[in-house]
Amino acid sequence: MASTCHLSLLLLSLLLLTTTAPATAKSPRALFLLVLKDYDTLQYTAFVAQRTPLVAVKLTIDLGGRSMWVDCDQGFNSSSDRKVGCSTPLCQISGSRTCSGNTCGLTPDNRFTRTATSGDLVTDAYAIQSTDGFNPRRVVSIRRFPFTCGTTSLLQGLTDGVQGMAGLGITNISMPAQFASAFRFPKIFAVCLSSSTGSHGIIFFGDGPYVLKPNVDVSKPLTYTPLIVNPVSTASAFPLGEASADYFIGVTSVRINNKIVPLNKTLLSIDEAGRGGTRISTVNPYTVMETSIYKTFTRTFVEQLSGATRVASVAPFEFCYKSNSFAATQLGPRVPRIDLVLQSASVFWSIFGSNSMVAMRHQDVLCLGFVDGGVDPISSIVIGGHQIDDNLLQFDLARLRLGFSSSLLSRKTTCSDFNLTIID
Repeated sequence: MASTCHLSLLLLSLLLLTTTAPATAKSPRALFLLVLKDYDTLQYTAFVAQRTPLVAVKLTIDLGGRSMWVDCDQGFNSSSDRKVGCSTPLCQISGSRTCSGNTCGLTPDNRFTRTATSGDLVTDAYAIQSTDGFNPRRVVSIRRFPFTCGTTSLLQGLTDGVQGMAGLGITNISMPAQFASAFRFPKIFAVCLSSSTGSHGIIFFGDGPYVLKPNVDVSKPLTYTPLIVNPVSTASAFPLGEASADYFIGVTSVRINNKIVPLNKTLLSIDEAGRGGTRISTVNPYTVMETSIYKTFTRTFVEQLSGATRVASVAPFEFCYKSNSFAATQLGPRVPRIDLVLQSASVFWSIFGSNSMVAMRHQDVLCLGFVDGGVDPISSIVIGGHQIDDNLLQFDLARLRLGFSSSLLSRKTTCSDFNLTIID
């Protein structure tokens, strides 16, 4: 695909510039990574530049992952990698509970397969493109960027060519926290994922502006809601007492065409065991709901839908319709609007047709893109990738708040519209 080629060429330019650009003491105001959704797995992937000499390393994005981890068993060669000692400040802030041979230990985690192993905390050289929010700027580097060494077996279930995962979660060792520490900018990052497998999205590290073509600063206006820390980890494996690195928000009710969906509201809160609540995930391609929530949600949606011709279900979706049942709008097919109501009735995240309906490949069919998650899931609602595509989500780790835009299509832009013209 042309966009994939563009992505690779940009990364190659990054690597070349890193080896030739003069050193400078001035820190960047923000950084960015380009992200591509894989056609087959629907996982979001990005290339990072790591090691000495620098090489391109393909990672799968895990929004709630504890840290970046890389397969160190096969093909890992670097002259600058260093194991982190157990008594070092970096180990102390990492949340490590293990120490072997004076090496700090962490738990690399593949949450697609719910598999975790033990691994060493390591640092190595890392390079990334900076931005002024309008265009790519110079390449900057970090001599000792932390990551966890994983094993080849952990790559099972990940996109072809992936060598690890990029963890963006609420920890001191996650990529957003470490970039902010290295360059002394605010502990803020923003995710803007493309709905297309042929066009890149983008992750910004640092505060806005985040300007997309045609000159739209999507960092404002945003609606804000508190981020909720789940005191119990939602990782595949974790030590007793570890808090979750996932991002939870306080959904208090759901409206469809302004009609309240009748829900068991106790499921919307996190209980003492860490179960329940609403989290945002890039691991799930579609939003997953606890069974009773799913049933009342879909029943209300169908009641509000009129004149659509239903067809056979297409896994994993239950409610599917002929595409020509719906008029096309700027915000996707004209279907009932879904509002996730947050801390008050006036604060809500709206989901329109482009994010609620999924076009089936090679079929003239649209399906409601929400999935039944069973009767006792870890989280009652998991907002998945399709529902956050072409939305700007800004995570402020210092203030513990989420800023969100709802669909950028309403502003006549998309997450693939960052201007990639490099400015020196």
